[in-house]
Amino acid sequence: MALIHRRRRSCAIVVALVAACVASAGCGGGLFGKVYEYEEDFYVSLDGSADVIVNASIAALAVLRGIDVNLDSGSRVDRDKIRQLYQSPVTAVTRVSQWRRNGRVFVQVRVRVQDLRRLSEAAPFSWSKYELERKTNEYLFRQTVGPSAYKPGTLKNVGWNGNELVAFRVHFPSRILDHNARDLEKDVPSEIARGNILSWEQRLTDRLDGEPVAIQVTMDAQSILYRTLWLFGGAFGAAVLLLVTIVWLIRRKGVRESAAVSQAPPS
Repeated sequence: MALIHRRRRSCAIVVALVAACVASAGCGGGLFGKVYEYEEDFYVSLDGSADVIVNASIAALAVLRGIDVNLDSGSRVDRDKIRQLYQSPVTAVTRVSQWRRNGRVFVQVRVRVQDLRRLSEAAPFSWSKYELERKTNEYLFRQTVGPSAYKPGTLKNVGWNGNELVAFRVHFPSRILDHNARDLEKDVPSEIARGNILSWEQRLTDRLDGEPVAIQVTMDAQSILYRTLWLFGGAFGAAVLLLVTIVWLIRRKGVRESAAVSQAPPS
């Protein structure tokens, strides 16, 4: 009987967790944090290159970026078509994948760009202007997101409830000195995540209305990786020096003891 009760209790816990996940997703949240209808993730390097990951519903791609895709929730995504749309003379698509959430189809597009400042030449990113400028011992990064491709009166029922969010997230390569990111809910300056990540959030309704997003960050001219390697190299060098010193002291002590024994009078 005790075993049966334990199994029933375990099943009840699993059901409760699943229900919590469903309720959280329905409210616009997620078990592991916020979820977004459209988001751009930038991994920026100081040489101007970047990796960009776009996660978006098919509906968001169609409405926000004007991409001609099939909005039928039961159809499969034409990944080759998505790849061709994001491929350009300044971008290289490395992967396209898809999944479902809240009854809608989502895609992830991974893109590599050698010069971030030219990214706006690729049609899906043309709503933004990108700047990366060296200023003595600092770098200034700017991104200005302009109007979307949405045309009033053309939006069909795609399952949105008005609580959807859009995000522009940047992973910076060096220590952040100053930024203008703000928490959307608390309206206070955003906290820097994991040392060098910032997010600029916007309500989907505001993105549809074309309200601009102004991103500005000042960062150190020395990358975190370089600083880490330098510190590691310094620590390794200090350890080697300490080991050499200990070996030298032990050897010197041995030489002294040998000399003392050789000079001792015979008994």
